[in-house]
Parts: sequence; structure tokens; C-alpha cells
Amino acid sequence: MSPHSLAASPLPVLAARAQLGDRAALESLLRQLQGPLYEHIRGILRNEDAAADVLQDVLVIICRRLGSVREFQWVRAWAYRVATREAVRAARRERRVQADALEDWPDLPAPAPEEPAVDAKLLAELARRLEGLPPGAQVVLRLRYLHELTQPEVAAALEIPIGTVKSRIAYGLAALRRDWAPEH
Repeated sequence: MSPHSLAASPLPVLAARAQLGDRAALESLLRQLQGPLYEHIRGILRNEDAAADVLQDVLVIICRRLGSVREFQWVRAWAYRVATREAVRAARRERRVQADALEDWPDLPAPAPEEPAVDAKLLAELARRLEGLPPGAQVVLRLRYLHELTQPEVAAALEIPIGTVKSRIAYGLAALRRDWAPEH
């Protein structure tokens, strides 16, 4: 496999090859994860320098613990889980956000099985408007719509039930729509 085809490989393939000792696969895996994980961490910490520091810690943890991953299709969700945990730890240490709200945010009733529809205009404004939402809804919406994780991946990344993911999506989207409506 050439280095160019390795760079375009899916994350599960890279993770499997990295576990077998392929250094180029590990480097490619880390390069593919680095940007999205940085954006996720920065969204939690709201500080670029702190996010860069936490990202370095996260990448080291991923390198050290990649051998423990058994189901390679979940490597992306696992990497986001590591990033979320480290960002929350950093937030607690630095008191930048109320990290406890990420864990203790009340569950709302789950919506219908179908995920609520999101219009393109709302999605374009999502990153900017997330800051007005409770931290639990912010993180779930960021992972789902900005980082394009599936609902099961979000649940795995945050270690919360799928029903909680769905309720936070429904609550967050409803709040965004309410806030959006008066302006348009």
C-alpha cells in the first residue's frame, strides 16, 4: 500500500494496521483525527491554546491505548470519547465551563424514533449559536452535526444512552429554532 493510498484509508483500516505495528498507518490515523478532535475540544474549552494542549494529551493517549480497541468500526467514537474526557478534565481544572453540567444535565423525554430534520440555514449558523445552549446539548449537537458522528457514535463517545442523545438533540434543535425564528 502506497503512502498516498494509506492517507485516504478509512479510520478502522488505519487503526487495525497501526495495531499491527504499521507506523505510517498510525501517523495517518492521527493526522485524520487531529483536526476534528481539535475543533471538538476547542468547542468545549472555548480557548485555542488550552485546546491545543489537550489535543496533544489526547493524541498521546490514543497512541498508548490504541491496542485496547477491539472493534475498529468504533475507533472514531472512541477517539471522541478520549477527547471529551480530557477536555472535561481540563475544563474542571481551569474552571472554564461548568463541566458538571455535561454529566448532570437532565434528560428530557426522547423524541420520536426519527431524528428531527435540520434545515440548511440552521445548520450553517449552528456553530455560532451553540454557545447559548446548555453544555450537554452543545456537545451532542456539535458531535452530531458539525463532526457528523452518528447518534450511536455520539452515545459511545459521551458514554450516555442513545435516548439521552436523542433528547438532547431534540431539545437543542427546538431551542435553536425558537431563537432563530424572531430574526427571520
